[in-house]
Amino acid sequence: MKLTRTPILVAGILATTLTLSGCETKSAAASESKEQAAADTVATAPAAAAPANPNAPAPDPTTIPANKIATAAEILARPQVPILCYHQVRDWKPKDSKNAKDYIVPVAQFRDQMKMLADSGYHTILPDQLYAYLTTGAPLPSKPVMLTFDDTDLDQFTVAKPELDKYGFKGVFFIMTVSLGRPRYMSKAQVKELSDQGHVIGSHTWDHHNVKKYQGEDWVTQIEKPTKTLEEITGKKINYFAYPFGLWNPEAIPELKKRGFVSAFVLAEKRDQQDPLFTIRRIIASGYWSPRTLHNSMKNSF
Repeated sequence: MKLTRTPILVAGILATTLTLSGCETKSAAASESKEQAAADTVATAPAAAAPANPNAPAPDPTTIPANKIATAAEILARPQVPILCYHQVRDWKPKDSKNAKDYIVPVAQFRDQMKMLADSGYHTILPDQLYAYLTTGAPLPSKPVMLTFDDTDLDQFTVAKPELDKYGFKGVFFIMTVSLGRPRYMSKAQVKELSDQGHVIGSHTWDHHNVKKYQGEDWVTQIEKPTKTLEEITGKKINYFAYPFGLWNPEAIPELKKRGFVSAFVLAEKRDQQDPLFTIRRIIASGYWSPRTLHNSMKNSF
């Protein structure tokens, strides 16, 4: 679903407009077209030449010397890591539309998907590990996967997190700060708990405004202030950003760089040939997908 909001209207319409937290303009099913799969590197999950410790800490991305960072062509040539994007994790309701169900993964379905990943030998990685792999060729654990969660929904904390804990998985939570503390959304304390327990917190704007429409002070309102808020909550530098709706433009990349981000995540589209670190691909984990379908989509999309 598209969220088109202004600061004046947010307070009055948040409860209804944020019921669905879809971040992409196309359904997950559409993103899985053969054309898309052919457009990018099609490969199974990359494995290190020698097994890597999945719990080994990655270097702070800001400490990697510029002369050690791979070229765009080298980054694009590396096999892509499967990255899944989740929104709401709850059972479907009668009022949920057909398209909305792409973004709502029923609880049992989510549990089955996490079990499939664990049973199949996948190891979750975090953005610092991905950044080190892309920029320096640092090894990854066998069968890496990244689990990301957008929009601050409470069920990500109450439903998804316990399932991640069960398998020792870690996730990346891209937080939209306008929602913090509101009904059905996470509190600041819950975001801090996620960070303290080893999950990564990323920035997802203030109120989900489309980056392609930013002008003037929008960069301060939508990016600088929310990111500072997240840094105050977590006590950590926020290095990673996810574009609302997965939408971006070339003009956004230097603006993100100026504000200290080292990479940014899109949804399903081709990567930018000049700045692949700021157009890292993800796919939406659809509420319609069985564990087998999810696994096949991971293999065919990356």
